[in-house]
Amino acid sequence: MAEIVLRNLRKTFGKVVAIRDLSLDVADGEFLVLLGPSGCGKTTTLRAIAGLEVLDRGTIRIGGRDVTRLPPGKRGIAMVFQSYAVFPHMRVYDNIVFGLRMRGIPLAEQRRRALAAAELLQITDVLDRYPAQLSGGQRQRVAVARAIVMEPDVLLMDEPLSNLDALLRLHMRAELKRLHREVGSTTVYVTHDQVEAMSLGDRIAVMRDGEIVQCDTPQRIYDDPANVFVGSFIGSPPMNFLRGVLDGAGGIRLGDTVLPVPVAYQPALGAQRDPEVLVGIPPEHIVVGAGPLVAEVVVSEPLGPSKLLTLRTHGQLLKVTVRADHPAAPGDVVHMDFPPAHVRLMDPKTERALPRTGP
Repeated sequence: MAEIVLRNLRKTFGKVVAIRDLSLDVADGEFLVLLGPSGCGKTTTLRAIAGLEVLDRGTIRIGGRDVTRLPPGKRGIAMVFQSYAVFPHMRVYDNIVFGLRMRGIPLAEQRRRALAAAELLQITDVLDRYPAQLSGGQRQRVAVARAIVMEPDVLLMDEPLSNLDALLRLHMRAELKRLHREVGSTTVYVTHDQVEAMSLGDRIAVMRDGEIVQCDTPQRIYDDPANVFVGSFIGSPPMNFLRGVLDGAGGIRLGDTVLPVPVAYQPALGAQRDPEVLVGIPPEHIVVGAGPLVAEVVVSEPLGPSKLLTLRTHGQLLKVTVRADHPAAPGDVVHMDFPPAHVRLMDPKTERALPRTGP
């Protein structure tokens, strides 16, 4: 078993709080993604699990063992860095088995593990080359192979795809997902790319200012963001948020237009004293062509299979995804509607999701 239990982790650098009393459980064999903008504390959290950062306080347990004060080599972990960190003077095979040699693993076992990892990562044909002779994607595979040959309890990855171009990232995402399915190591993966997070993670822990603001499955985080920050960070483009006012008669007023309050929110809004509310709606769920809301097309961006429109309604901008052949052009006036099932309401003061009683 290689579950990870983090309790009340805190790490400061001078007056800067990098991790703020963070607690998190990662199940055995789970692929968990730490997601957030630069400076949110995700890499510091990963380095703390690895033993590369000394905590101010808190405990870390891996597989039921308290590893808080253990050095990295005794934690049963392996780490893949953003910069690949392969040795340029060593051939690929020697890079892969370097850690095994340091541990005194017999040569036959070194070879068995190296060949198995190379086959898994499809780099058997480059074992005799030097890193300078490899593409970026191949070098990243070497770094991953060097990690998995150690047969670690926990595999830690710090933005391993950020140095690759878009097509390679797409390919490597699929490879990493396949690799995790076949190897089964408990994996913690750090990224600021929400597309990577959504495609790779069993769960995503969204971080902000050293804290986890929401931890759930990718679909639940996308469908039900805990606050405006999560909704504005997840999705490409992310959820729209428009300021509205409760009209007291079961509707939400946007300018001179009244939209019905979704049934699931009616019990919570019945006790709401503040009439202001934030209306969240994903770009792909907005119906364009019919509905009570009137908007002007500001920008039209062709994206191949779809088109992204920037609309202005009642002085507020929002993004809408439509078919590629949709005729809307800048300057056009369009009608639109927000299907109640996809509307998410937030408190404008706390920016937190309002409670609802159903889907």
